[in-house]
Amino acid sequence: MGLQPLEFSDCYLDSPWFRERVRAHEAELEKTNKFIKELLKDGKNLIAATKNLSAAQRKFAHSLRDFKFEFIGDAETDDERYIDASLHEFSNFLKNLEEQREILALSVTETLIKPLERFRKEQLGAVKEEKKKFDKETEKNYSLLEKHLNLSAKKKELQLQEADNQVEQNRKHFYELSLEYVCKLQEIQERKKFECVEPVLSFFQGLFTFYHQGYELAKDFNHYKMALQINIQNTRNRFEGTRSEVEELMNKIRRNPQEHKRANHFTMEGYLYVQEKRPAPFGSSWVKHYCTYRKETKKFTMIPFEHRSGGKVGDEELFVLTYCTKRNMDTIDRRFCFDLEASDRPGVPVTMQAFSEEDRKLWMEALDGKEAVSSFFFNIHAQLDKIGFTIIKKCISAVETRGINDQGLYRVVGVSSKVQRLLSLLMDAKTCNEVDLENSVDWEVKTITSAMKQYLRSLPEPLMTYELHGEFIVPAKSGSPESRVNAVHFLVHKLPEKNKEMLEILVKHLANVSKHAKRNLMTVANLGVVFGPTLMRPQEETVAAIMDLKFQNIVVEILIENHEKIFKTLPDATFPEPISMSVSPPNAPPRQSRRQGQRIKRPLAVYNLCLDLDDADSHSSPREDTPTGSMDSLSSQSPTPAFSSSPPGLLDGNHFIMDSGDLTGWTTNLPGQSRPSMVSWMNTPSANTAATNTAPSAFFFPNPATGSDRAVESIAHRKARAVYPCEAEHSSELSFQIGAIFEDVQFSREPGWLEGTLNGKRGLIPQNYVQFL
Repeated sequence: MGLQPLEFSDCYLDSPWFRERVRAHEAELEKTNKFIKELLKDGKNLIAATKNLSAAQRKFAHSLRDFKFEFIGDAETDDERYIDASLHEFSNFLKNLEEQREILALSVTETLIKPLERFRKEQLGAVKEEKKKFDKETEKNYSLLEKHLNLSAKKKELQLQEADNQVEQNRKHFYELSLEYVCKLQEIQERKKFECVEPVLSFFQGLFTFYHQGYELAKDFNHYKMALQINIQNTRNRFEGTRSEVEELMNKIRRNPQEHKRANHFTMEGYLYVQEKRPAPFGSSWVKHYCTYRKETKKFTMIPFEHRSGGKVGDEELFVLTYCTKRNMDTIDRRFCFDLEASDRPGVPVTMQAFSEEDRKLWMEALDGKEAVSSFFFNIHAQLDKIGFTIIKKCISAVETRGINDQGLYRVVGVSSKVQRLLSLLMDAKTCNEVDLENSVDWEVKTITSAMKQYLRSLPEPLMTYELHGEFIVPAKSGSPESRVNAVHFLVHKLPEKNKEMLEILVKHLANVSKHAKRNLMTVANLGVVFGPTLMRPQEETVAAIMDLKFQNIVVEILIENHEKIFKTLPDATFPEPISMSVSPPNAPPRQSRRQGQRIKRPLAVYNLCLDLDDADSHSSPREDTPTGSMDSLSSQSPTPAFSSSPPGLLDGNHFIMDSGDLTGWTTNLPGQSRPSMVSWMNTPSANTAATNTAPSAFFFPNPATGSDRAVESIAHRKARAVYPCEAEHSSELSFQIGAIFEDVQFSREPGWLEGTLNGKRGLIPQNYVQFL
């Protein structure tokens, strides 16, 4: 579980839990600040002390390897996982450079030092200043409030009004500052992921050019660099969308906090001062408590809390409410008071003081069961009816006819007044058919695309429904690429028929738009950013929900990339409902034990070898003119195998390949599992012959238990299905996902291994990872 989202509505409650979450964010930023300071120090050592270059590199690599970015919410996207793992990848490159001790001229000041210093001073420094203001204003607010509440009710009315106004003005200022501070904290948590990693990436790109063997290393690194640039660009794009949504939510809550109060199981909650009576002659004292009340059970909870001590100052007290009465000022020398009586203490009322008359009124309404103020609802006219389908089809036809190659299609917005006018004409049955979008010069393409998005956002509920929203999000957060596609495929067919029909029309169009990405720059990932919030949105608008925007985008990417399969075929009837996806198969069998000494060390490189080498197996180099932005979605064609927590492989065209070499911890073995090494066996003539030729009718190999030979019946030409995912640790082995079908499967000479063919490539398969068909 990552950092808890900071909800803007909690700024007005200022609860103990809110304060704990704020402290967790502050602690994480302090850790990031220390990490950046250490990274800057190490970078300067590399420039100033070339004679200690090797030691400085090891320290620098150590810092990169050990740091891990925290994330907001309960899961990361693939892009964020790869960005997080990128520091570990950088560390491994440095280890391979330790033997290269030539004197180098490292011009890294502009690419590494200055951006990190600027980030630390401008971003982290700004947060520190906001924290000082926030802490100062907190103390000022509650001190002034305590002083105000101690005012005697016998003071002149004018004096009391002036005091009330002063407290209210100070409280508003405190809430304003709290909102800004919460927004800044969450913004910096998201921003640091790309602003800290990008300078490091630039530093590595320059570093390779100064080494004797830098050219070869840079060629190997280029694949990974391109993949990481896509990850960073995708993360940046999602950050921009998330930030605008967060700011919009903050402004809504700023305008009307009560209207956007978070839905929770408490009818009312907040701070109250509780009168605690003492033996004569000490009178009584007033202690601040955080109180909660549930109308259904009539349970009232009080937690004593003191901001100065930073936490609770006593035990929680819970009682069942019997009644609540308003306290008149002539019976007590304090304002805003009311009495509660508990069922277990009849006749012994507890006197409480609210912060204001309005606050007391809200408590009174909640405690005596008065009906809450009704919420305001927008009158939405958009429907999934005949007119709605006509609007979508007309807009799509016009876009594909006039603007399929327009740069920034769907990202460039139209003039609001024109969009509203067009939408009103299209939604009117009398004028809809008269509007000519394909030939009229009155309507720009950006106006048409904006009207289309506005119509979809104006539906009473999103096209992919509130009911299935959570289920669509789950597979985007975990699972293998294949399982993600299967889960989305399954869920799409649970949508109401009209929703599914319109979604199919729209996704087919978006797939067509993505095919023209070289001209319009609208890749699948970019379309996901645009249409994720349009097609999917949660029923409750919170910061936590906004943090799931990136997963909504991934779902849309999966729809676009697999639209033919999802909409033209029925889902697998045996596929279970994707209630939850585990990160690894719970009962995966162990592989055979690896024999010591059989693994030979290999340099970090990309291996394109397999058992049958031919021209079809070779990978072409990526084009030099490939843009560094988001060229492809990483939603379904994930660089890593299913259930793997390893970083992405090296990008080669449209495929990801990776050699594990001796990268400790980067293989995809499941916990407690290992595979037998095939290196020594692959070097024997008999093994190579057996790997490439047709197998005999039976194999013979020594029985470890008896020392004699035993015959194994030939299973050549049989098929097998993968029941667990696997990532190859050598070029002689096959990588595969769950459900992969192997042809011409037979036993290998190595115990515990099979040979088989997958997608035209022949290789070795762990025997206990498949089942025969």
